Amino acid sequence: MVGLRNPGDQYVETRHNLGAAVVATVAARHDVSFKKVRRSIRADAAELHLGAARLILARPNTFMNVSGQAVAPLLRYFNIDLNSLVVVHDDIDLPLARLRLQYNRGSGGNNGARSIIGSLGSQEFWRLKCGVGRPPGRMDPADFVLRRFTKKEQPEIDLLIQRAADVVELFVTDGAEAAQQATGDAADEP
Repeated sequence: MVGLRNPGDQYVETRHNLGAAVVATVAARHDVSFKKVRRSIRADAAELHLGAARLILARPNTFMNVSGQAVAPLLRYFNIDLNSLVVVHDDIDLPLARLRLQYNRGSGGNNGARSIIGSLGSQEFWRLKCGVGRPPGRMDPADFVLRRFTKKEQPEIDLLIQRAADVVELFVTDGAEAAQQATGDAADEP
């Protein structure tokens, strides 16, 4: 599982870092810590076991728009099959606090997903999209995703992060179909 983000304290609680917040929540639930993988891989990772399954949680140390530079080497290093990859990221085309788990889709305008597709040469991986809603008025979407959630939105986002962490765990233990059902989406399997 890879949670996309922008590195740096100024981005920690922004909409763009929602994927990393989900992955960090899973790590905290299982009391595992992120560590630098190795110098040539631009990501931090944590490893745990859920039942018989091994789960690698990762947060790129690259900016969102070049996430593929971290994800492709991570897959090679941990010998992870492309079909087992789940990328967790924000999505402005989903209403606030809505989840969607999809397989083998285009970038949908998300530059992190676009970078990963380009680096892997394939879009045949899973994406857990976390809805952050549309920008108000004529606000530039790039500015919108770099903003923090409002006080009014924060309780819904806190719940979304927990639900998304549940979906990640369910994906590992019970498979994609069960995870999709937990998001409320129809089956979209390979």
